[in-house]
Amino acid sequence: MASYILTFDLGTSSERAIVFNHDFNIVGMEQREFPQHYPSPGRVEQDPMDIWNTQLSITNSLLKKLHISTKDIAGIGITNQRETTVVWNRHTGQPVYPAIVWQDKRTAAFCEILKAKKYSAQIQEKTGLIIDAYFSATKLHWILNYVPGARVLAEKGDLLFGTVDTWIIWKLSGGALHITDVSNASRTMLYNINTLEWDADLLALFDIPAAILPSVHDSSEIYGKTAEGLFGKGRIPITGIAGDQQAALFGQGCLSPGMAKNTYGTGCFMLMNTGGKAVKSNHGLLTTIAWGIEGKITYALEGSVFIAGAAIQWLRDNLHLIKTVAESEAAACAVQDTSGVYFIPAFSGLGAPYWDMHVRGTLCGLTQGSSDKHIIRAALEAIAYQSKDVLDAMECDSGVKLEALNVDGGATGNNFLMQFQADILPCPVFRVDIVESTALGAALLAGLACGFWTLEDIPRSRGEGRCFKPNMPENTRRELYRGWLRAVKQARTCRAGETERESG
Repeated sequence: MASYILTFDLGTSSERAIVFNHDFNIVGMEQREFPQHYPSPGRVEQDPMDIWNTQLSITNSLLKKLHISTKDIAGIGITNQRETTVVWNRHTGQPVYPAIVWQDKRTAAFCEILKAKKYSAQIQEKTGLIIDAYFSATKLHWILNYVPGARVLAEKGDLLFGTVDTWIIWKLSGGALHITDVSNASRTMLYNINTLEWDADLLALFDIPAAILPSVHDSSEIYGKTAEGLFGKGRIPITGIAGDQQAALFGQGCLSPGMAKNTYGTGCFMLMNTGGKAVKSNHGLLTTIAWGIEGKITYALEGSVFIAGAAIQWLRDNLHLIKTVAESEAAACAVQDTSGVYFIPAFSGLGAPYWDMHVRGTLCGLTQGSSDKHIIRAALEAIAYQSKDVLDAMECDSGVKLEALNVDGGATGNNFLMQFQADILPCPVFRVDIVESTALGAALLAGLACGFWTLEDIPRSRGEGRCFKPNMPENTRRELYRGWLRAVKQARTCRAGETERESG
């Protein structure tokens, strides 16, 4: 009998292969960063072959290190950076253009045209999404229009589109599977979350041929197997797929309506389970599909912060204020406060609830007394402020006052950030023992499909964790947050000039 579930965690800046046992414990993990490309301001790309080769290499390395063979693995669960768009030739397997990453803003001008033509209500009604360059539809539209020969090949049925999950599964299966799941499909701005179909009206609006699209499946299902020889002798069932944030919601055990989580990674993503009902947002949130299991759809409200942990990496890599991300906690604790400094990390615009694609990163409140430690602390506090922006909107839309916020992701290891998050909400923040909830969620979905676990097993997967309770005086909290809102207003006023024009 197989003893393990293998998870692929396909992140924005790095990828991981993780092996879980029956007791939900991680028995081994391999992680590797892969190159990011920034060809011009506002553009973010990756080489799809780097994405594939990195994952293939670390997986084989991990299995060899653990002395695990294909027969020991019950199933593979895949979770991925969402919205990132890959288009490749179905015959050669070669991408026709680099993957356009979710952070990329090259289609911002096209989005403004769609808004001006009054398509916002239609798109929100069908997809639950707000018109933004964040989503896959405008990225795919750009590739078909600006990559020489792409549209002709697409019309002939020679090209395939997918988010990162689709691309990896196509490679894993040796080209046998061109699929995605409902959670990833719901992030494309092409999928109707009410009818659960690719929407013909939206395909016509974006001028996208249906033949390029993957088939859509549940998030927990036996889809097929890996190609022979990828991981030694034998083939492994592929049994779970979910977008990274939906996987984290599942991994946090937020299976009942009203339960919510926040994942702190490159970006910051808060989701609230709304059950079988798609709740429309009036406060800049997204209505999305959380997962599909045995044909039953669970919906969620989501608020996305584009830049969270990436801001700390920027301090390390660009400003060289710290040598490691971990140093940020000690630097923040070395000063009593930010001395009035606010950092708006809008490197890719602002997400929910503002949805301002054109605002840029801004430092406010600098004086001659401002130090590197004040800036570092302001960057960490910005992650918490942005999360509060989203949580306040979520409570308004749902009518539910959260009693606790479940958190996961790499940045949750920063105790200063977690305490400040609890203080500024104010709300208890519960950090689970397994901070890799995204990978755990994908593992659970995969394990359910192949009988490795049952739904009754899931509550045991969370562990005890740690709770951060708010202890900041109310007047201090209010004044700090008022300062944040003033800083956001200032940043949005000082825009980066005219919107960049789309070009090939």
